[in-house]
Amino acid sequence: MTMRVLFFGTPALGHLIPLFPLARALRGQGHPVSFVTAAGMAPLIGPEGFDVVPAGPMPDVLFAEVARRTGTDPAANPTPEGVAEFFGGTRIDLAGDEALAGARAFAPDLIVAEQFDLVAPLVARALGVPLAMMAVGPAAPAEFFAAFTAVVRPRYRDRGLPEPEHAAAGDWLLDTCPPSLQFPGVRPLGERLPLRPEPHRSDAAGPELTLPPPSGRPRVLLSFGSHFAEPRVVSPFLRGLATLDIDLVATTGLVGRAEDYDVDPERVLLTPFVPLARLLPGVSVVVGHGGAGTTLGTLARGVPMVVVPQGADQFLQADRVTAAGAGIAVPPGQQDPATVAAAVRRVLAEPGFTDAARRVRDDVAAMPSPDRVAEQLVAAVAR
Repeated sequence: MTMRVLFFGTPALGHLIPLFPLARALRGQGHPVSFVTAAGMAPLIGPEGFDVVPAGPMPDVLFAEVARRTGTDPAANPTPEGVAEFFGGTRIDLAGDEALAGARAFAPDLIVAEQFDLVAPLVARALGVPLAMMAVGPAAPAEFFAAFTAVVRPRYRDRGLPEPEHAAAGDWLLDTCPPSLQFPGVRPLGERLPLRPEPHRSDAAGPELTLPPPSGRPRVLLSFGSHFAEPRVVSPFLRGLATLDIDLVATTGLVGRAEDYDVDPERVLLTPFVPLARLLPGVSVVVGHGGAGTTLGTLARGVPMVVVPQGADQFLQADRVTAAGAGIAVPPGQQDPATVAAAVRRVLAEPGFTDAARRVRDDVAAMPSPDRVAEQLVAAVAR
């Protein structure tokens, strides 16, 4: 059975990257695959070999509209109401109808979405198409899902659709969070299908990356993902880390330039945004912002972390890394360069952190592969 599959994702790489392994698996098994997201993401998704069905604006427009409606910034201050307005209210208002029209033209047999894309459940209900929602990290607190549902219900009603009991629920929950990182007592929304997370890799040609040969010193990678690696935030941490006896590699995000970072180039190797899978070999510790993709990808390779959360859902990942013993979280108010450097020194010195990260790695390795989950979904839809 050939199945047409439409993936939905919030227009940000951190939300889309976790979808790529399953999308590649389905495409490799002969199923046509496309992505519904903002047209501005096409230059980043197209090189991976996927077409984009355009729907709605990029995040800057969404954040501006949320600020106009609520006076808040849900990235910096992620309250349930503000986050729900971003993902549910504003995004459905500005992308929902375009997404529905594009989906009708594509005629999917299955819709797959990351769990914060609340446009996808509305489209799936309107078209009567099975829906798989992908959790890209530990479960968000219940009050966020309650806020999501409250915000989206009138949008369903306005379109003549039955109101959902749970806004982010599908027929299946594709759960990429290994048990060792999940909050206790979480109940999945839909039939749970575990899905092994992977460090981001790319089929596209990217920037050249030549890492120096091993020097005998530990290699530390600082990666604040595609959007949080601002020079004013990252440069002080790099200067602090450069005082340690380590080899230091850092990413500059999607648009950063090495010359914008106030660091000693003799002590820090700066690289543009590069898939995490290319950066992790030989790394002893990752200093990260706590993005779900960076966190799961790092721990999938058994590398411990120092997590310095900046906003959004990064505090959830920071909490779970600490709870698993796989690293240290540095909370807001304590994020000075000396504290972050001391945390890295401690993770390097105490083998228990690496041991715990390797236990998470083994947990991840036991989860079904994207190829296996693709087969399970095709079989379930066929039934």
